[in-house]
Amino acid sequence: MLRPNKPSDTWFKPACSVVVATAIPDLTLLALGRLDLVMYTMAGSFCALYTHHLPYAARARALAWVVAGMTASVAAALVTASLTGSAAVLVAVGAVLAALQKTLCDATRIGPPGHLIFTFISSATLFAPSTLGQVPAHLALTLAGGAVAWLVGMAPALLRPHGPERRATARALRAAAAYADAARAGGEGAAAERARSAAAGAVHAAWQALLATGSRTAARRALGCLVVRAEEALAAPDAADPGALRAWAAKLRGTGAVPRPADVRPGERDELLGVEAELAGPAVPLWRRLGPGSPLLPITLRTAVGCALAGYASLALGVGRPYWALVTAASLYQANLTLTWNRGVQRVVGNLVGVLAFAAIAPFAHLGHAELIVSCLALAFGAEALISRNYWMGSVCVTPMALLVTEFARFQRPGELILDRVVDTLVGAVLGVAAAILVTNRRATDHIERALAAAERATERAEAGLAAGSGPVEPARRRLTAALVELRAAADAAAGEWWQRALPEQRVVAAERAGHRTLAATVRRSRENGPATRVREGAADAWEGAPA
Repeated sequence: MLRPNKPSDTWFKPACSVVVATAIPDLTLLALGRLDLVMYTMAGSFCALYTHHLPYAARARALAWVVAGMTASVAAALVTASLTGSAAVLVAVGAVLAALQKTLCDATRIGPPGHLIFTFISSATLFAPSTLGQVPAHLALTLAGGAVAWLVGMAPALLRPHGPERRATARALRAAAAYADAARAGGEGAAAERARSAAAGAVHAAWQALLATGSRTAARRALGCLVVRAEEALAAPDAADPGALRAWAAKLRGTGAVPRPADVRPGERDELLGVEAELAGPAVPLWRRLGPGSPLLPITLRTAVGCALAGYASLALGVGRPYWALVTAASLYQANLTLTWNRGVQRVVGNLVGVLAFAAIAPFAHLGHAELIVSCLALAFGAEALISRNYWMGSVCVTPMALLVTEFARFQRPGELILDRVVDTLVGAVLGVAAAILVTNRRATDHIERALAAAERATERAEAGLAAGSGPVEPARRRLTAALVELRAAADAAAGEWWQRALPEQRVVAAERAGHRTLAATVRRSRENGPATRVREGAADAWEGAPA
């Protein structure tokens, strides 16, 4: 669980974005002599960490919602802190806020860093002195920082308007090539199964990226054709050309023209018809994802209980900053108990190494406010550079940065900060994991049953289309791919839980194998029929002119 992984192919985007979005308001406040207000602008600036995986049309909307959510979290914390000085009440509110933030981030699938930044900011704000009269000005600073973050997040669109879609398509091509290699080397072995799941997820993510784009430009239509090739390699790896897939992925770097396969079939443009309706289906309202039976609800309860236990234990021990224990507990909760335990170990290791890093950095940071800002910016960049390799490595930078943020108002004694951080880390990790054990997730099996039923229905529909012998099969293939991705995610989440009904492992394996056999059959039908898969005239226009 501590082994470093390969870095994310886009780690530098959030790293550079958060540095720029934080530096602008920090340097402004330094010039004004009001660094005591950094915490409020930083709340908005940290929004620059989000939505880098989304195409720019979708990013504009999602990032605006992130800023709005951050502002609402800060508002709730500021008002609560203004109305009461009771630490017990503040911990309770912090636990509830952490649970809500975790639930909403998971339900909306906003992506990394998830709820953690929201919880860190709102918990710290809860324990900062505040009055009701200061709330409007502090919220204005958060909105100002958020506006800078929004502009920084959208700025790359001026130079590379199709960048996110190109990266998603390149990932799908590389993953499909890796699966083709693994399938030829290992047949149906474990390595091939893992590669197939990874490729299916990458293909599905690429389609979702294309669904979220704006107008259907020529470049996006060409990207859609490449995703079709990756999809075909996933369904029929023996017939795929891994070298060609990787060559196309390499050409998607930069701003050059999107490559086009040499063997474009006559009906290939029409294969993109109906992607929105067939793959994504009707949008699922947020309230339905959070209704009775939702697999998110046990994780919500775990977060609330774990954060409350950690916060109250920290108060009982006399620690001056109980929100650190609360944030530690909130950071642990993953899709299942096994992953939560892994994250707990990673968090403890990263924080313990991080306090040593703080001890080394503090003398430089205490030379002056400019040095303090430089230290925080460097640590923010380092955190994003390392966290995709392993969570504990990122925590080595996050921990000293969190400690330094508390010193913008006044410099403090490093020894006291280090001791509080170590105690809160251990308290938060132990009680956070304990809450995950106590609050069982018996609904994980129910989620598998629903995913199994959806995968079986998608397989049956694809097989019915094959049996009919006419009409397009690509929409059914995309639906089936999405259902198999969801099934694998549900099975992986349930496999790491305890104290639940026996998992239908054999049914999951059978459904996955049947689904992938059907995927292969749809590819063969498409290649054999070629133009016969075309649908009514004007299909390509429907893709090109469809609203985002």
